[in-house]
Amino acid sequence: MIDYPITYFFLAITAITSYMAFSDESLTRKLIMNPYTVARKKEYYRFISSGFIHSGYVHLIFNMVTFFSFAQWLESYFTMVHGTVLGSLYMIGVYLVGIIVSDIPTYLQYKNLPHYNSLGASGGVASVLFAVILYEPLNPISVFLTIKLPGFIIGAVYVIYSYFYSKGSEDNINHSAHLYGALFGFVFAVAVEPLALVMFFQKIAEWKLGF
Repeated sequence: MIDYPITYFFLAITAITSYMAFSDESLTRKLIMNPYTVARKKEYYRFISSGFIHSGYVHLIFNMVTFFSFAQWLESYFTMVHGTVLGSLYMIGVYLVGIIVSDIPTYLQYKNLPHYNSLGASGGVASVLFAVILYEPLNPISVFLTIKLPGFIIGAVYVIYSYFYSKGSEDNINHSAHLYGALFGFVFAVAVEPLALVMFFQKIAEWKLGF
């Protein structure tokens, strides 16, 4: 029996779909988030399908390694606390809805621009990451594989960075998807366990006192 079935399912389907799209431009065009096409042809499936394709191997590997690193813990936590069925539904929800929510601002901003496209699982990955940060804000997260800082510090820097770069960046990265995916993951985790928000601030306060 697989210990993390939802995590492995999303990992596998994303890797397979992305690999197929790398060599099939027509598949990429069909699945990518193109706000103009969504608005004109009502192809709302693109809000989800765009999260299962990537721009290249580096993009795919980075997203999936990050996802795998945190999704295992989150899926284990959800199933342990809420049971297998409900826990699995929570895991599916935080990832898939995170992908959808992260694309909504992009859709609204670019729905009248035919040539704008975006793709990748970054919104869903950010949702998973920030759900973990809510539940375990002091767990260290590596930065550039060298520096380790508590999750809540990394989360704060990530949100600030994504916010400012979403306003005027020209690096072709959809920073708003990162931002809204992260915020959704945090809010989703609070909705599942409201008391966790209290514990979040309590843990941070205790860390500061003992620092």
